[in-house]
Amino acid sequence: MKSKKKMDIKQELKTIVALTVAACIMAFNLKSFVQTGGLYPGGFSGLTVLIQRIAEMVGGFHIPYSALYVPLNIIPAFIGFKFISKKFTIYSFYVVFLSGILTDIFPSVTITYDTLLISIFGGIIGSVAISICLIFGASGGGTDFISIFFSEKKGIDTWNYILAANIVILSTAGILFGFDKALYSIIYQYTSTQVIQMLFKRYQKDTLFIITELPGAVYGKIREITHHDATLIEATGCFEGAQRNILYSVIGREQVNQVIAAIKEIDPKAFINVINTEQVNGRFYKKPY
Repeated sequence: MKSKKKMDIKQELKTIVALTVAACIMAFNLKSFVQTGGLYPGGFSGLTVLIQRIAEMVGGFHIPYSALYVPLNIIPAFIGFKFISKKFTIYSFYVVFLSGILTDIFPSVTITYDTLLISIFGGIIGSVAISICLIFGASGGGTDFISIFFSEKKGIDTWNYILAANIVILSTAGILFGFDKALYSIIYQYTSTQVIQMLFKRYQKDTLFIITELPGAVYGKIREITHHDATLIEATGCFEGAQRNILYSVIGREQVNQVIAAIKEIDPKAFINVINTEQVNGRFYKKPY
């Protein structure tokens, strides 16, 4: 019991450290790449930057980033608290609050003035920070709450839909401040979206077709690793006319390599076909936040 408690505390500390690092990366990215390039990062960060620049253009005054970003996240945080997880929401709001404060504190740093490089590498750096949050059971706030809410309810990857929604913010920025920065911001956001999909695979699924002589043992390992079920199909090999056992199972993409390695330990001769699965309807186990 004490050992489990120590492990839980250790995991909590590890999570806090990871989220603190992620918040620092977010703030650094905003005060270096985003600010230097005059970009709009999308989501509530982009909305905050847009409001800041409108206030400076119209009223000639500066609004602190945290004074806008933190209040804007209250409603999405409520959605997360009610429909996703209390722990997830607390962690996420920690990232929102800390990244907002650090963005106001950190000095502006110029890495490069090349807007294309800023768009690409800024998108990569920002997405790495968001991916760290997602991997450790939190989010960067704003549209991440909304994206995860729909992903949990519908079981689909919604990051590209969020990218489409950001077009509204970019269109407004383009009308007010010129479309060159808005178009570069699309490159920034597209890069960010693709890197997140590459690093965070919770909502991506693959189908496994496994031909094996040890279906019971293989199924037991799939169940142990993924908590997913499988279907046994009895078939006949066309070349030899021999009876074959085919296991059919849908699992999370992040688990595929681990499952394949475990199957090969049980049955080195197993034939495994991995197919990209776009959508699953029906009961599908997801590890809770």
